[in-house]
Amino acid sequence: MTPRRVAPEDAVELLGLYRALVGDAPVGEEDAVLAVLAHPGSEIWCLEDNGALVSMVTLHVLPNVTQGARPYALIENVVTLEAHQGKGFGRAVMIAAMNAAWAQDAYKIMLLTGKTAQARGFYEKLGFGADEKWGMSIRRAPTRAIY
Repeated sequence: MTPRRVAPEDAVELLGLYRALVGDAPVGEEDAVLAVLAHPGSEIWCLEDNGALVSMVTLHVLPNVTQGARPYALIENVVTLEAHQGKGFGRAVMIAAMNAAWAQDAYKIMLLTGKTAQARGFYEKLGFGADEKWGMSIRRAPTRAIY
């Protein structure tokens, strides 16, 4: 189980993971994945099982002025296909993304997650906490249903 950075040739297959993440919400096409991969400071980490992508996380490392001009990181679009959940795929891909952020000297990594106890517990086991700051968002699109 070795996480790796997504390559441009993975873009079409990666769309299946995005669809699994958002359900009925719209998903971009291959060019949208390629745009993320081409964006400075952005990378997508994935894991395969039997040659198929089953887990991913998007990492954005962004420039900053505070903290001695060290960057900060954002994690987004974390998903593991349902049949592969609970087997360490999500944990492994998250650790790979976190290590990549630390290797780029990020002083912190932030993420937002759904309000389910299962999702929160997953991130807490990785060391994330909600005791330092409140996560807030505003949307122009409706939120997706959370089950």
